[in-house]
This record gives sequence, C-alpha cells and structure tokens, in this order.
Amino acid sequence: MPFDDLSKSLVVLDQDSTLISTVELSLSSWLVASLVPGLGRRPQKKLDPKPEGLLSLLLQWRDAAVKAGHPISRIVVAFEAGRDGFWLARFLRSRGIEAHVIHASSIPVKREHRRAKSDRLDNLLLMRALLGWLRGEEAHCSMVAVPTSEEEDAKRPSREHEALVGARTGLVNRMKASLIRFGIRAFKPGLRKAAEALDGLRTAEGAPLPPHTLAELRRDLARLRLIRAQIKEIETQRLTRLEAAPGHGPHPMILLLAKVLGLGVETADMLVNEALSRNLRDRRAVGRYAGLTGSPDESGRKRREKGLARAGNARVRRGMVQLAWRFLMFQKDCALVRWFRDKVAAAPRRDLRKTLIVALARKLLIALWRYATQGVVPEGVIFKQAV
Repeated sequence: MPFDDLSKSLVVLDQDSTLISTVELSLSSWLVASLVPGLGRRPQKKLDPKPEGLLSLLLQWRDAAVKAGHPISRIVVAFEAGRDGFWLARFLRSRGIEAHVIHASSIPVKREHRRAKSDRLDNLLLMRALLGWLRGEEAHCSMVAVPTSEEEDAKRPSREHEALVGARTGLVNRMKASLIRFGIRAFKPGLRKAAEALDGLRTAEGAPLPPHTLAELRRDLARLRLIRAQIKEIETQRLTRLEAAPGHGPHPMILLLAKVLGLGVETADMLVNEALSRNLRDRRAVGRYAGLTGSPDESGRKRREKGLARAGNARVRRGMVQLAWRFLMFQKDCALVRWFRDKVAAAPRRDLRKTLIVALARKLLIALWRYATQGVVPEGVIFKQAV
C-alpha cells in the first residue's frame, strides 16, 4: 500500500474551480464557512447538527458559483477531530465530496494570556489551516486518517477491556482502603470466596464491621464479579473470532505477534488495531505515533531534553512500556534486552533504568512493526511452543 502523506495535499489546488468549506462542530449547532469562487464575500451559516442540511448548503453554494461563471469540479470540506469522530467524513465521501479531518494539535493558536474565542474565530483558524494544507505547504497542518466503520469497531474490544481492567483495579483499591480504616489489611477482594469471608472480618478492636460499611462492601463485590465476567466475555469472544476467521482483516497480524513469548493476545490485538495496521511511513513515524520520542528544547547554547513528547497514542505508549518490562523477564536472550542490560550496567546513575525502559519500548515497537509488516524476526526472540 503506498504511503499517503497527510501533512500536505498531493492534489494541485485550482481555487477558481474549488469550493472550500470548514465546519465548526458542536452538540447544538454547526457553523459552516466557505470560500465560494465568484462571490465577493465569505459566507457563513449556522445549521442544525444534521448532515443532510450541510450537504444541501454545499450544493447551494456550488450552484451560486456556477451562476457566477465558475464551474465547480472539486468540493473540499474539513473539520477538526473531536467528539463526533469520523462519521461525517465518511458520510460526505460517500456522496462524492472530499472530506478531511484536521488534527487538533496541528492548528496554531495565539498564546496571549486572554484571547477572544468563538465559533467564528475558530472557523477562521480552520480555514487558514485548510488553505495552507491544500496549497501543499510543508508542516502547515496535519490531517487524520479516516478509518472505516469496521476499523473503528475493531478497536472497541481492546478499549473496553482496558476500561474494565482499570475499573476493576480502582474498585479493589477502594475496598482495601475501606477495610484499612478499620485496621483490616489481610483481606483480598479478588478471591472467589471473598463475599463469604466478609461476615468473619473483625476490626482492630475485635468488633464486626459496621452495617453500612458491610453493605457497601457487598455491593462492591457484586460489582467486581460483574466486571470480571465482562472481561472474561471479551477475552472469550476475541479468541472465538480469531479461531473462526484466522485470515480475516488484521487477524493474521494478531496471531503472528501472539506467537512471541511474553506477548499475549490482548496486547497483540491492541498493537495491531491501534498502531501496526496503520500505513506508517517509517520507523520514525512509528515511534512518533506511539509518543515514545523525545521533545528537545534548544535555543542558542541552551540544549536540554524535556522528556517524552506524549503527543501520540497513549494506549500504545502504556502498552509498550509494560511489554518492555515483560520482555526483560521472558526474552533474556533477545538482542534488544541485551542492549538494555549493557546500558544499565554502564550507566553512572541507577535512576536511568526507567529512562532506558522507554528507549527499549521504542526499539521494541519498531522491531515488532518490522516483524508484523515485513516479516523481519527480531534477533534472539523466543517464540511460544506449539501446543
């Protein structure tokens, strides 16, 4: 698949035959601004948040340009990435309109302490960014790749699993905190018979738990059982899908990664659907997308590193750092792990271990990207034994 550079338009802009519009989206209304060839003004109109109304307005402006002697051969619409996601772009593209989604962080804004902000001013910023992008200006703004409905849906199980695991951890910690207030430290809410053991708990004074606290803990345990059942359901359904259609969509890549010792199906599913299945240009783009690259601060003689940029996919970044720690346990003969241990041994400071684990996570992600897309096996990696 050829790489599509979303940082600039690859189509030459003919502004006399192109209708350019930007949309400022909100829950209650949409503000649409446009550059219509042949009109001496820049029309703006506020609409109800309905795609049919937007499509009708674009066609009206196209007819106005034709009446002014400017036949329209291209209609370009752009809006900022946000809560609405990508459904509007897919709707417009299915009706022959070129729709783009602007990366929100790529739009420069004024940095005064207090600046005026309104939908009209935000729309002007969007129009300025879109015009520079259409002219092919380097690094003017970036567009977001618009996924299909199937690609968006494929991310849901992994994201729901992550949210449920976080809810489970928070619930267990809250139960432990409630018990510690009464001097009880040995109780483990994650055990199967935890609900039966509640009645036998005694405070530091030897008294049973107060009734309201006991009732709260019972409700928390019921909620914990539900969360654990939902996590199990997601994991079972994922394995069923992989076994039923191993060659469908991203499934071959997931199964390929899951063969690596220390890399489970959950991590493989997250990596493939969030990062590795994207059409990334090179290894630098892979590291940037995961937010595992540095953020240097240089000015004259001043040169310092401010740490991770953290501008990429936070899920991939967290998952890769966790996977890097697991690789130290399960892949001791891997070349990347040996590199990490040599660096740690030669480091003058002990606290560089956490810094180097991020570097290992970046190198590991690039190695897995090459393995999943090009078939290059990382040096020294051990695979799981076939059952």
